[in-house]
Amino acid sequence: MKITYKGDYGLKAMLSLALHYNKGVLPIQDLAKKGDIPFKFLEQILLTLKKGGFVESKRGISGGYFLARAPETITVGEVIRFIEGPIEPVACVKKDNYEKCKDFPNCVFKDIWSQVYTVTSLVVDTITFAELIRRAESMKANSIENSYNI
Repeated sequence: MKITYKGDYGLKAMLSLALHYNKGVLPIQDLAKKGDIPFKFLEQILLTLKKGGFVESKRGISGGYFLARAPETITVGEVIRFIEGPIEPVACVKKDNYEKCKDFPNCVFKDIWSQVYTVTSLVVDTITFAELIRRAESMKANSIENSYNI
């Protein structure tokens, strides 16, 4: 699995929206600034996320974007798969009989790639955006505490 800029920026935008959940819309300019994301690229990413049912938008002067679902119902894995595609390290991982590879029945790597897929899925499919909010708030609190201990 490789996360492209599109996936990374998509996750950052989702986190910003999760941190702002139930506080109204976030203008796209604010999302771009918070995530250090090129504006035009962010427009494309938000359209993709909207198609996936992750975000909604409000038009007009007071318009912007907001999460379509509660942060505790959206996992990192869902967003990654929607933006980037499958997370399997190789195409044969989830197949019982992969015909494109003549070595498939005797492949010594098959179990390794299966383990990589299982562990990766376990991580990204159990971390919700609510958990990321908790982590971000904890990091912010720790940085404030550390700034007083200088």
